Amino acid sequence: MTQLEFDEETSKRIEASYSSRDVLRRRALVREAIGAAPGQRILDVGCGPGFYAAELAAEVGADGGVTGVDGSDAMLALARRRNSEAANVEFVEGDATALPVADDSFDAALSVQVLEYVAEIGEALAEIRRALRPGGRLVIWDVDWATLSIRTADPARMRRVLDVWDEHLTHVSLPATLTARLRDAGFEDATMEGHSFATNELSPDTYGGFIVGFIEQFVIDREALPADEAHAWADEQRELAERGEFYFAVIQSLFSARAPA
Repeated sequence: MTQLEFDEETSKRIEASYSSRDVLRRRALVREAIGAAPGQRILDVGCGPGFYAAELAAEVGADGGVTGVDGSDAMLALARRRNSEAANVEFVEGDATALPVADDSFDAALSVQVLEYVAEIGEALAEIRRALRPGGRLVIWDVDWATLSIRTADPARMRRVLDVWDEHLTHVSLPATLTARLRDAGFEDATMEGHSFATNELSPDTYGGFIVGFIEQFVIDREALPADEAHAWADEQRELAERGEFYFAVIQSLFSARAPA
């Protein structure tokens, strides 16, 4: 295994995190940036377990609609189950670089922590632009994993663990180049907001509290380090938390841009 695989087990773990305080905060920021209005059609690229689709479908109403695209069967199953009673939502299997949707058919599009896994960013942005109507809004949220900071008494072990973790995706620091990539893809009025997700609580209600266990399991599954080392790394974080000394921080970025009118 190299990149993170969105199989049934991983998808369910991610789904559980969507009810956490930090992820609820993130969803609110993304939905505010989209500014969905009644009657609009919205495209969710990498829709995951369908939380955004459910909330946006309520905002666009019966005269609007939401289409979710994802490449994971497990994620699509969760999304369809969550939106089973919504007549204005559909989910289709597809890739971000070859979206199975018509040209000029959406008023807005979003992609939340998805493009960092996509090798061909230019192709993905071109596909989203193709799907948007003139003047349509695009909202992207991705993590700058190069900003990740976690307290440790063993920096060498921390570096080994995080080097393996960096293999879970394609772009460790996508936000650093995304403004230029948006411009190159023909988008206009690109803006960026950085949001700090920092905590001293090793709690599943925080992004840091969730991701520590996620990193531990990924490193074990990757088999690039001994499992004992991954466990020792995570045990240190749990011990720090018990003493009230845990620290986690990472910068996540929200980009907004428009297709040419």
